[in-house]
Amino acid sequence: MDESEVSGYRGKVIRRQFLASFLVFAASVFAALSSHASDSLWIGSRAANARTEALVGALRASSDHGLSPAWYGIADIEKAMASDADPAAAEALLTAAFVSYASDVSTGRVRANRIDKEISIDQRKVDRADLLKAAAVAPDFAAYLASLPPKGDYPGLQKALAIWRDKRAKAAFTPLPDGVALKPGMIDARVPLLRKRLAELELKLPDPGPVADQYDEALATVVKSYQETKGLTVDGVIGAKTIRSLNTTIDERIEQIVANLERRRWLPEDLGSRYVFVNAGDYSMVFVDGGKVAFQSLVIVGTPKDPTPEIQSVMRGFQTNPFWTVPQSIAGEEYLPLLRRDPNALTGGSFRIFENWSDDTELDPNTVDWHSIHPKAFPYRIRQDSGATNALGYIFFPFANKYGIYMHDTASRWLFTEGSRNFSHGCIRLLNPLDFVDKVFGGRNNFSKERVRQVIDSGQQAHYTFPESVTLYVTYRTVAADAGGTATFRDDVYGRDRLVVKAMPKP
Repeated sequence: MDESEVSGYRGKVIRRQFLASFLVFAASVFAALSSHASDSLWIGSRAANARTEALVGALRASSDHGLSPAWYGIADIEKAMASDADPAAAEALLTAAFVSYASDVSTGRVRANRIDKEISIDQRKVDRADLLKAAAVAPDFAAYLASLPPKGDYPGLQKALAIWRDKRAKAAFTPLPDGVALKPGMIDARVPLLRKRLAELELKLPDPGPVADQYDEALATVVKSYQETKGLTVDGVIGAKTIRSLNTTIDERIEQIVANLERRRWLPEDLGSRYVFVNAGDYSMVFVDGGKVAFQSLVIVGTPKDPTPEIQSVMRGFQTNPFWTVPQSIAGEEYLPLLRRDPNALTGGSFRIFENWSDDTELDPNTVDWHSIHPKAFPYRIRQDSGATNALGYIFFPFANKYGIYMHDTASRWLFTEGSRNFSHGCIRLLNPLDFVDKVFGGRNNFSKERVRQVIDSGQQAHYTFPESVTLYVTYRTVAADAGGTATFRDDVYGRDRLVVKAMPKP
């Protein structure tokens, strides 16, 4: 058997397995149609035929959502509809395809929590029996199908997908070679290639200077504008991160849009009237109250090594002047090497070392053989006292999650001036947290941020409860699109977009 025969044989086996699985699944879902058991949804009447026509059209157009018609057996459906195939088999194929497509397009094809241990969200789900009942009673089935995807920015992402697919057919791609960091004023043979690549990205370029290979300030200004749109450090220096971003292919950008369409389907259609939305993909946070943006801020999130997870939780209040208890992983990986070099390395930084995690018996670091401690089994508790140098800053926002992360102030506020703000161990650092809590209280409970400042200045640890709890969404959105489909990309620094796209073809 040659290669083509093997390929054809595999294709037949896959189609047979697909049909068999559809038939088995359809038998179970038909049982849910108690009130419509004697009716055919897809075959034998004018209404059924109209439903079939609308469904087949939606399946053919599923690629508009970043899905694939092949995932729903469109070839077998069209074959069954074009022949004298068993009506029951055609009915089963159409039923299973509808349930699968309707679920995918409304709540996501991928089970998010299964593809990445750093994702733990309450992904939307639909009851498949309810889908079938809704299909049977919908007065306009085509309109019903069109109502299933999310709203909001989702249609803009769809338009962006179409635009970028169109670009793929005709756009050029000139990669920029690696090399030493290219700084303004330098002369480098890559400069003409840089110009060509920036032109391919539809950026307006200044005329070349008298030296064609010189990276002049005018061209550096264009690069800075590009860096700003990608969340990179805006310095005009073309280092490894900027080169990697410039060399992102159109196919990779298309995959990002597909991943972001899928990620939007994971979330509730209505996020609520009062919530915090943190986007680790573009280092931003917004607080929505009464359906309107009441506060927005830059944030610092986790490094690629310690990424900020995607979670849903609830924020109920905050604390002033927190201690910082160093996680065991950080103690073993980062502080143990310091203690091995100098047992007193932490004593000048407002840190205390305790003998265990159950009481506050302090440890004399000079009595420990730090070289005998294994980094993965650090037995002591390290705590940083509150104050100006505390890693959590002056305000701390706890919320339930399995990762032990939280939102907080920071003593390193200068990092907010960076473009790529992924510096933390996974926690979320917030700029101007006191302004945020002022908006959350909204003048209620006699709250005054001036009094909170006085409490902070006094060094007191005080706990404040919000007048209403606030839903928290921490997500990872690397593409934003306006209503016309104009897309703004952030680079996939965590590699999660690739994981999503890779998982989507799997049933």
